[in-house]
Amino acid sequence: MTMSKTVALVGRPNVGKSTLFNRLTRTRNAIVGGQPGLTRDRHYGIVKTQRSKFIVVDTGGLEFDKGLSRGVFGEMAKQATQAVDESDLTLFIVDLRAGLTNEDFLVADQLRKSGRPIWVIANKGEGARTSVTTAEFYELGLGELRVISAAHGDGISDLLSEIENELVQDPSEEDPDEEHEDRHPVMAIIGRPNVGKSTLVNSIIGEERVIAFDKPGTTRDAIEIAFQRDGKDYTIVDTAGVRKRGKVSEVIEKFSVIKALQAIEESNVVVIVVDGTEGVSDQDVNLAAFAVEAGRAIVVVVNKWDICDEEAKEVLERTYRRKLRFLDFAKVHYISAVKGSGIKGLLRSVNTAFKSARMNLPTPQLTRVLKIATERQSPPRKGYSRPKLRYAHQGGINPPLVVIHGNSLDGVPDSYRRYLESSFTSAFKLKGTQVRVIFKQGDNPYSKRN
Repeated sequence: MTMSKTVALVGRPNVGKSTLFNRLTRTRNAIVGGQPGLTRDRHYGIVKTQRSKFIVVDTGGLEFDKGLSRGVFGEMAKQATQAVDESDLTLFIVDLRAGLTNEDFLVADQLRKSGRPIWVIANKGEGARTSVTTAEFYELGLGELRVISAAHGDGISDLLSEIENELVQDPSEEDPDEEHEDRHPVMAIIGRPNVGKSTLVNSIIGEERVIAFDKPGTTRDAIEIAFQRDGKDYTIVDTAGVRKRGKVSEVIEKFSVIKALQAIEESNVVVIVVDGTEGVSDQDVNLAAFAVEAGRAIVVVVNKWDICDEEAKEVLERTYRRKLRFLDFAKVHYISAVKGSGIKGLLRSVNTAFKSARMNLPTPQLTRVLKIATERQSPPRKGYSRPKLRYAHQGGINPPLVVIHGNSLDGVPDSYRRYLESSFTSAFKLKGTQVRVIFKQGDNPYSKRN
């Protein structure tokens, strides 16, 4: 299986990496899936275009050591270099207004060693006389210069088209079996480094398996572990490079997110592993937010429960309620991966979540649930009009998508949408997945008169 492609944004501070990241990912705010208080790490995002889908990484959180002149830029040599090693394409951002700097040369020298595709992106190019202002940047020796203005959106459409052309998969490379993967659970087991993902994988498949790869770049390809248990077929999408023993550096912590994102994209059920001895961390919240945003069915595993003392259990339960309340639809399993306890129950929940996410929701039943929900609680007025919700039908699976038709639907607040989503989820007894609701405005029969 080929993993989702990755594009890294690299450059010295204040050249506009974050602005370009926001422009590419169309980031509007920190709320994910309409859930108040649910924020996601803005250093990682999914870009979806007509022909491709890729992960973009803003290395703003992996910046150079401020003492760039000391050695080959300190932390940058370790951190941004790994960004390049993990990516299929690197966008090297420079500041057109500031001109070429010594730091740019240092970055270029380091990137050139990677042997991977490097594009130089001249940002802040609004109103610039391109032929005059860009000439010096060719001294970097990295080829063609692409001029944009991330703040104003200039050149972004052309840049996206070029990225599409670079990353689009050759049809001959596509896996002919991928279209059949939704016939059984395809699990992504995600979590921070050293929470016990490797041990859990081995416990699930019932054998020891060497899954650690240290060679740079190998993590761009997923390892599919197909197995049977109790007569049922499963697949685990394994991201080998996440599992590294010893002290977990900031670099590994950061790049575990990329690998988790890739696995989420290739799966239909996400198993989120939390270390019971440490409580719920911000990184756990970020990973969970990505899974929710992707619309995947979710099961939560609290590992190492057998070695948690009472204080650790209290901390875990308290932080879970506070930080992961948006996962109230997901079943939580308290297990010991080392001892293999709780695995059967976990797989039962995986199967239940998988079936719920793919359930057929008949139109008459959906419309009946909609009628009951609106009679119980009418949609709030907006001005002089109240939204009229007429009927509902299913628009997709994994996650279950419900399309509601009616009039004056632009005035339906997010809080009422969540109420309807909860009503549908409860009525159909869905477990481990969330119904998503979208509204479709009815045509105004008088709009074409006159």
